[in-house]
Amino acid sequence: MEAADFIWRNGKMVAWDEARVHVMSHALHYGSSVFEGVRSYSTPQGRVVFRLREHIRRLFDSAKIYRMKIPYSQEEMCQACRDIIQINQLQHAYIRPLVFMGVGSLALGGLQDCKTEVAVAAYEFGAYLGQQGIEDGIDACVSSWTRPTSASVPALAKAGGHYLNAQLICTEANRNGYLEGISVSGQGLVSEGSGENIFVIRDGKIYTPPLASSILGGITRDAVMKIATTLGYTVAEESIPREVLYIADEIFLTGTAAEVTPVKSVDQLDVGEGKPGPITQAIQEVFFGLFDGSQADQWGWLDRVESTTP
Repeated sequence: MEAADFIWRNGKMVAWDEARVHVMSHALHYGSSVFEGVRSYSTPQGRVVFRLREHIRRLFDSAKIYRMKIPYSQEEMCQACRDIIQINQLQHAYIRPLVFMGVGSLALGGLQDCKTEVAVAAYEFGAYLGQQGIEDGIDACVSSWTRPTSASVPALAKAGGHYLNAQLICTEANRNGYLEGISVSGQGLVSEGSGENIFVIRDGKIYTPPLASSILGGITRDAVMKIATTLGYTVAEESIPREVLYIADEIFLTGTAAEVTPVKSVDQLDVGEGKPGPITQAIQEVFFGLFDGSQADQWGWLDRVESTTP
């Protein structure tokens, strides 16, 4: 990560190195934080943020689930995301809005006694799983770690504490020579990657696990489902047994960081021909075309960073 100049912190711009957290903050001890990952792109029409309002709405949803009250409106948070891009003069950036419980109490149920801290950081960001991964596909494995269900933690909330599980999945995969891990449920049904949703293609039909499979309701996932439907493909939200990964024609991962990344092998078995397939490539063409100007933003997903008013 390359440091930027400023971070938006509790309504003010502060220098990157001055955005500090007290060691007795509730979130540091218990993971009591919610956050978002948002991307901005430099396009022929200027800098844009992809689905900014949807990301900020999900941030507020996550906070509500965990009984955290954000002391700013959704529009104020959207503007903070635009401002952090402008003040740091960023182009292709990753934006991290963060809400966490600060100093006040170390009681597990003491959130009401802690100060709610809010920050928005951003920095230049390329392809999360590598540009070669986007073009040629990545090698993945099925993780030995399963996803917790909503009976344990609210899977639809994007909360900091949940990502301990994601770290286990990702680091296990990396240690064993894979770029990403794929998690399954206790029943052996496919859930998602460590930080991405997953799509599986078989006989021209696109499948993705339903929300009940302990997945995050991905905003890029939703965008890809809309793109695929527009292209004339059938998308089904269905439970996917692990073994379907081994006989799939195509597999790809989606997420703010991963964007649309093909999977070329799972557990050392080639997916299809071991390279990105035609449906994956067609979806990539539309998705990335939104940012290079070759595709119209027919869904209204691009939020301009610079004001359009004179």
